[in-house]
Amino acid sequence: MMSNTLFNLQPVLHLLLTALVLAVVPLSWIWLRHAHTSVSQRIHLLTLLTLFLTFDLVLFGSFTRLTDSGLGCPDWPGCYGFASPLGAHSDIAQAQTEMPTGPVTHTKAWIEMVHRYLAMTVGGLILTLAVFAWVRRFKGDKQSQVLWPSVTLLWVCVQGAFGALTVTMKLFPLIVSLHLMGGITLLGLLFVQSKQSHPRLMPPAARIKVVVGLALLVIQIFLGAWVSTNYAVLACDTFPLCQNTLWPQMDFAQAFALWRPLGMTADGQVLSFQALTAIHMLHRMFAMLVFVYLTYLAWQVCKPTQQPQTSARRYGRWLAALLVLQVVTGVSNVVLGWPLFAAVLHTGGAAALCVVLIGLLL
Repeated sequence: MMSNTLFNLQPVLHLLLTALVLAVVPLSWIWLRHAHTSVSQRIHLLTLLTLFLTFDLVLFGSFTRLTDSGLGCPDWPGCYGFASPLGAHSDIAQAQTEMPTGPVTHTKAWIEMVHRYLAMTVGGLILTLAVFAWVRRFKGDKQSQVLWPSVTLLWVCVQGAFGALTVTMKLFPLIVSLHLMGGITLLGLLFVQSKQSHPRLMPPAARIKVVVGLALLVIQIFLGAWVSTNYAVLACDTFPLCQNTLWPQMDFAQAFALWRPLGMTADGQVLSFQALTAIHMLHRMFAMLVFVYLTYLAWQVCKPTQQPQTSARRYGRWLAALLVLQVVTGVSNVVLGWPLFAAVLHTGGAAALCVVLIGLLL
């Protein structure tokens, strides 16, 4: 597809109508099912549902990337200028005929568009939550919080822009990695929004420990995204050794030159295997640090000599369980050849860890 047709706005109206219909379904379900509850309670339930769908969106985004479906529709926001792969059937068939194992197939097109439909649904619900918050504020409800809904709405717009760049910049690794980070940030914003009515912050000393853990986790998630978007998982196919040694040949300069196309160096050369190894190994080594620190944090929260709140203990147990999950799925990705289920679950576990740490802060 030519660069001047990467943005094709012809199906925008159809896509906006699709987003409206998709967002109305969960909104109507919440409003009708809980018709006898207060508006505040229904908004809270809608926030929780949006949070759940956003977590699904993060997982499905990982599934889209791992199935190489990110360019299943090589233009944005539609698919060859249509609102669904149905209208683009002939274009997809032609692309698939020319390159049967290429980025465009009927299956990949549907995966990509379902991801976009889910993103539009989440965006529509976030817009609804922001409108509700501001309407209630204008009606004199001083308890209506508008900051978090507004920030979340702004952020989902940023996410939409990164989603567009992911396609139009042909899976540029830095853009795809930041898109994943943005999705997890959106998840965190919605979680805070769901808890804003009754926040109880931890003591300062404990809070600092959690903030440090969250900062380490964010770095590790970016390193993991960098591994995935550069397809560096299989640079090491054994654990704990890599290429039968503890310290294989690595090229960190190439590996972490951030502004470069997929599979290429900044000066247009093919990315070396040593660079892919460096990407993999740094993620693996930093994972050990994060695991040790977060295990210590979980122990601090749950140890019998402390008297933390029951909710804090619950988050501590979730933290410990998710750390085990991350180790199992991370090692499985290496020794089992990057199985799809384990890879998607690894991303979901990372997102859940972020939510748990934010829950500890609150």
